[in-house]
Amino acid sequence: MADDLGEALARLWQVIESRRGADPDTSYTAKLFARGRAKIAQKLGEEAVEAVIEGVRGDRAALVGESADVLYHLLVLWADADIRPTDIAAELTRREGTSGIAEKKARKTS
Repeated sequence: MADDLGEALARLWQVIESRRGADPDTSYTAKLFARGRAKIAQKLGEEAVEAVIEGVRGDRAALVGESADVLYHLLVLWADADIRPTDIAAELTRREGTSGIAEKKARKTS
């Protein structure tokens, strides 16, 4: 399961990276890049809210679709901010073995 998701996200990352500088008239990703980080972040927020709504409604198929939209827009935001998936993987690895409660407490004190 994790391998399937990881492979799908790796392919999506490659597509997103390939759309930098592409024609915004022919690529939605290029259009997002052209509109700037604020618009990308706005779209991510909109998709996140839609995912929350579908999660509360209990519509599994709709939540799957909205979750894919959230991940796509998150990856576009990372790309625009020059954050690579390996950066996020390193942070997740750093947090392994730390409870969520302890991790949040450490953030408040730093």
